[in-house]
Amino acid sequence: MQGYIIRRIIGAVFVVFLVGTFSFFAIRVLPGDFATASLGLDAGSASAENIAQRKADLGLDLPIGEQYANWLWDTVRLDLGTSFLTQNSVWYEIGRSLPYSIELGVLIMIVGFTVAIPVGLISAIFQDKALDYSLRGLAILALAAPVFWTAAIASLVVLQWDLFLIDVIGQPHLWEDPGRAITWYLIPMFAGGFAGTATTMRLLRSQMLEVLRQDYVRTARSKGLTESAVIIRHALRNALLPVLTVMGVTIATIIGSQVILENMFNIPGIGNKVLTSLFARDNPVFQSVVLIIAVFTVLTNLVVDIMYGVIDPRIRLS
Repeated sequence: MQGYIIRRIIGAVFVVFLVGTFSFFAIRVLPGDFATASLGLDAGSASAENIAQRKADLGLDLPIGEQYANWLWDTVRLDLGTSFLTQNSVWYEIGRSLPYSIELGVLIMIVGFTVAIPVGLISAIFQDKALDYSLRGLAILALAAPVFWTAAIASLVVLQWDLFLIDVIGQPHLWEDPGRAITWYLIPMFAGGFAGTATTMRLLRSQMLEVLRQDYVRTARSKGLTESAVIIRHALRNALLPVLTVMGVTIATIIGSQVILENMFNIPGIGNKVLTSLFARDNPVFQSVVLIIAVFTVLTNLVVDIMYGVIDPRIRLS
């Protein structure tokens, strides 16, 4: 196990390095830069000399190789630099945005998994019954509906019947004002959770149907175990192995995949920060946010792989 974890960590570091390198060059090959864009807002200041001076102040006049070497060395030292746009530390900008993304991500996971697992179980137990067909139809709808469409329809329903106030200005945290925060997050967490339900539910249903046909399940029933004990203690545990991978991927991408929802509801999270920093050509913030997302993703995948061995003792990590 220890050797496996060490190899996975080395691989994870290499993946993060590649993602960081890609983000560094990606934002620089796009047309325009922060110096030109910022001075372009003031026609009287946008002379060639002023633009050159602004680039020199930001380090954008250096050769690309030297910029990359400086970025790499600073990143190794965990120095993410200063935002071009706000002149705040990048760590400060991430620290302000990350709690919002974590809050919304956790709420989306709670909605998605608490719906997907019971629905997948019920659909498998009542295979080919009316309830099964209804739940499968719901899963197909969730799979086909874009998250922005679901969020827009839910917003229209709330506004049409004046169910509650959608406050996109206050931006409270859950620990500051739970009531207002839940109301603010309600539509995006429903839309995100609904979209994430389908894959987990359909996979769990198919795995449960396969497991319920196994010999050891029939043996457990012949021993007189209750149906609930057979399903929970024997069938579900084995059916969850492939589902765990899908859940891990969902968790790993939950922070970086909320760009649409965070921008629709003015949630100043990591997804919002990726988009605003990209449009503003705020290189330090964009590079660092993408790097943070990559670190979270590879660490989550590592934890999922290790949990395989915990859930199923037959698996040996080597």
